[in-house]
Amino acid sequence: MKAELLVKERHTFPDGSSFAEIVIWKVPAPVEGSEHGYKYRLAFVVEEVCVVRYDNERSKGDHRHYGEIEESYRFKDIDTLLADFRKDIARWHNERG
Repeated sequence: MKAELLVKERHTFPDGSSFAEIVIWKVPAPVEGSEHGYKYRLAFVVEEVCVVRYDNERSKGDHRHYGEIEESYRFKDIDTLLADFRKDIARWHNERG
């Protein structure tokens, strides 16, 4: 099995200065540091600065960035990953008015 692109989307927000990009691959074997068959990168960018990101880099495994904070992320499934990403975007907007 080769890697299969499942999602590649870019959503621009009404303010015109922010966007979310979602890229998810189904992979034949787990990425080093992860225990599931997906490779993903979800990013929320505001005024050219990435302020929220979920990804699973090789050897780092599943983790998230929120502002300057980087922490481990417990991957459950794609639907939960997307929901958590959306919650963090909403949190970012709420914290900044």
